[in-house]
Amino acid sequence: MRLNASTASDILSPINPATGETLASLPVTTPAQLDAAVARAKAAQGDWAALMPVERGRVLRKAADILRARNAELARLETQNTGKPIQETEAVDVLSGADCLEYYAGVAATIAGQHLDLGTGAFGYTRREPLGVVAGIGAWNYPLQIACWKAAPALACGNAMIFKPAEQTPLTAIALAEIFREAGLPEGVFQVVQGQGDLGRALVAHPDIAKVSLTGSVPTGRAVMAAAAPGLKAVTLELGGKSPLIIFADADVDNAVSGAMLANFYSSGQVCSNGTRVFVQRPILAAFLDALAARTARLRVGDPLDPDTQIGPLVSEAQMDLVLGHIARAKTEAVRLVAGGRRLTEGALADGFYVEPTIFEAADDGAAIVRDEVFGPVMTVLGFDDEAEVIARANDTEFGLAAGVFTQDLTRAHRVIARLDAGTCWINQYNVTPVELPFGGVKASGIGRENGAAAIDHYTRIKSVYVAMTPIDCPY
Repeated sequence: MRLNASTASDILSPINPATGETLASLPVTTPAQLDAAVARAKAAQGDWAALMPVERGRVLRKAADILRARNAELARLETQNTGKPIQETEAVDVLSGADCLEYYAGVAATIAGQHLDLGTGAFGYTRREPLGVVAGIGAWNYPLQIACWKAAPALACGNAMIFKPAEQTPLTAIALAEIFREAGLPEGVFQVVQGQGDLGRALVAHPDIAKVSLTGSVPTGRAVMAAAAPGLKAVTLELGGKSPLIIFADADVDNAVSGAMLANFYSSGQVCSNGTRVFVQRPILAAFLDALAARTARLRVGDPLDPDTQIGPLVSEAQMDLVLGHIARAKTEAVRLVAGGRRLTEGALADGFYVEPTIFEAADDGAAIVRDEVFGPVMTVLGFDDEAEVIARANDTEFGLAAGVFTQDLTRAHRVIARLDAGTCWINQYNVTPVELPFGGVKASGIGRENGAAAIDHYTRIKSVYVAMTPIDCPY
């Protein structure tokens, strides 16, 4: 596919969702510029791959050090562009990206194949080789972290990457490219292109792109997979979810409430792995709802640059309208509104896209608010009676990204986790994603894994080599 010529003069104008202020004007990448970027990446990739792996690791490690040194500055930029509270971006977004770069800096020198003994007459070995030029397509909820999650393993393996951030949040990817250059990454090995869906489609379909890694919605994932199919390109898809959080009656109620709040209200609910279906065993359901409502009422909603703010605005007016639409529809369904449910417009909030943290209680799983991904600060609590029932209900969804279990019975915790259709799970915790652990989903929630040693499989190809040690025994 080619970009439309009419898009060549388009401008991206990212805004501050807390104020509506335009933060920058960025030219959209034109068709010729995309071709040139891919050509630069192709020319640079061979020399980058030819470096000793430990040398590639040193560049990544230096980039990690620069990210940490610039944490405050980059966190502020991320907050201005996403609306996420500064207390989050300073503690998680930048530093988790640095952790990822540091991890793969260490992994780079360990990437290796196998030696295989084939008897006295031969042996075999395998080589792990880079794919070439790969594409990363980011989401708007964790712009810098996602860019690092994709770039770090790709670069460690010797690939070059063309990265397209989400059009709503393009700013910190530019900063990351500058940091890579400062760290010594050769020109062309990591490049950022800017644009909307048509640019993403052109990037996926480009004949010199060997692999695509997307973080996005399920419909976008299906479109990317279809666009990659004619070229038989490898894809990694980290998509959406409607994840279950299961709380058994023996769980510590306050700890479980903490988990549910992290699983629904962090980043104003804009987290793909959020546990938005909170199943609570009936003996503690009333106590759980009382504690949850009381703590939710104390959340501080406001200016995301204020260190005391816990809930910021949604990323855009369009996202706010989408979430409010889900809430309005839920109010017509057979569910009970426990807390929240409004757009907040008091005082300075009037200029931003703020939605009150919202809790519904549902008697069963039939309502749309229970089934559909909302991607906002909206939690649905459901009662359950026994283990077999809740496992069946938890798995009754097209999604399979994440799941959580809260219980003091660790035997039950492991038993339940083993039966849940989810790629990323937590026991007595939620939404903690150390880079050492692979992250990703099953079913409609994606293909492949980010992070951990598993990501190396997605950025390398295996070459098998047979080595004969004796003359050929030829029957001809």
